Amino acid sequence: MLASLMKKYRHKIKNAGELKKILGERPRKKKVIMCHGVFDVVHPGHLRHLIYAKSKASILVASLTADVHITKGQHRPYVPQDLRALNLAAFEVVDFVVVDAEPTPISNLLLIQPDFFAKGYEYNADGMHPKTEEELTALDSYGGKMIFTPGDIVYSSTKLIDLAPPSIKVEKLLTLMESEGITFKHLRDALMNLKDKTVHVVGDTIVDSYTQTAMIGGQTKTPTMSVLFEGKTDYIGGAGVVAKHLRAAGARVVFSTVLGDDSLKDFVVSGLKEADVDCCPIVDATRPTTNKNAIVAEGYRLLKVDTVDNRTISDEIVRELSQSISRTSCDAVVFSDFRHGIFNRRTIPQLIEMIPPDTYKVADSQVATRWGNITEFQGFDLVTPNEREARFALADQDSGVRPLAARLFDEAKCRLLILKLGDRGVLTCRGGDHEALESYFVVDSFVERLVDAVGAGDALLAYSTLIMVSTNSEVMATILGSIAAACECERDGNIPICPEDVLKKIDSAERLAKYQ
Repeated sequence: MLASLMKKYRHKIKNAGELKKILGERPRKKKVIMCHGVFDVVHPGHLRHLIYAKSKASILVASLTADVHITKGQHRPYVPQDLRALNLAAFEVVDFVVVDAEPTPISNLLLIQPDFFAKGYEYNADGMHPKTEEELTALDSYGGKMIFTPGDIVYSSTKLIDLAPPSIKVEKLLTLMESEGITFKHLRDALMNLKDKTVHVVGDTIVDSYTQTAMIGGQTKTPTMSVLFEGKTDYIGGAGVVAKHLRAAGARVVFSTVLGDDSLKDFVVSGLKEADVDCCPIVDATRPTTNKNAIVAEGYRLLKVDTVDNRTISDEIVRELSQSISRTSCDAVVFSDFRHGIFNRRTIPQLIEMIPPDTYKVADSQVATRWGNITEFQGFDLVTPNEREARFALADQDSGVRPLAARLFDEAKCRLLILKLGDRGVLTCRGGDHEALESYFVVDSFVERLVDAVGAGDALLAYSTLIMVSTNSEVMATILGSIAAACECERDGNIPICPEDVLKKIDSAERLAKYQ
């Protein structure tokens, strides 16, 4: 249903140049009035404004601010520009919609030259704002006029969103897919075409352990908690599970890592062999295999005990890893960095230099409790940090996510950035022209029932990499990577995600779409 509505109203959406040709030069037989705003959530105050404006002219043009120029809050706009444009186009009172690629409407006012420019009464209630004066100057330059619409009732989009954010993730997904000409069949076909790809994963292996206990009580003389041991389960994590995700998706996987000379090394090698991953471990007897053991009681994590040595690997191990990278022919190489010794400022340039030509380069640097910086992986095709890691890398805790993504994109000199936003989904930044309307898009989280978010980023990394290598579609890579991440969130433990898991999510999304 939504797709048919998109087709019905999309003809109203024009760029400024197209609209200039349609309306023609002034003076015109039919008067034109233009309104401009964010229109993040269209509310009764907006509708009153539009209806009043339409009463003053024959043709109403609704102009809206592009996503990239919206600075209200770190995660605004809530509704992406394509969907905001469709919302306005669906109103009978609106004749044309323009997404303004500039930070202010000045350029479009001078190009389109509407006879009237309508502003809400609040822009003149306490004296004219300097930006409104600039708009008035532009209008005066060609003989246009500014009118202020009555506004005895004002509704704030921001306040409405803060009160109860609208649930529009399906609409946002369908709008994005429609704008790129992507169907659910395209997603399924891309997912089933990953078996002929080879990926070389290089990174830190972590064994994630969960020690299950039951509460007994506490000591009477000291504040010591007492628990009863019930069992312990080990999982291959870190870069190891990235390799397992890639193999589960259908790729041939070579995995180069550094392990200690201990029983956990045997556990890792055996588990990867069972998963059909070609593991090439370098054994360093001077360090342990990294182990992170969570002590769990009644579903709560009481404590985490880490066995780890974060010092840098030796020059000899760097040479061995370099040789492994240079001699492994593959479609993509993934540097999976958890800052446990393999990657640092000394080793990263050497390892990057050994990547074979024409190999798709991917980097992910997870630095929750250690020093690390995703921008050290310069010139990669894809990087997938989360928001905290991006802010850490840029020493920026204040910017909105779009300018944050743009700056990280530029400093890392990457070709594609998928910024993970936790339960808000992901923001993808593509192309170096950050003012372009198509430079960013958001995909909301597909999680329906959160069980354990650990490993979601690993699943996204694996599936996004393979989809980019096989289709070169940033949108499909983001969508399918996000779906894989959601599948991981809905199960306990960091378990590799299979295409069948992702297909079920696609089916669920399509069923929801048909009910819209």
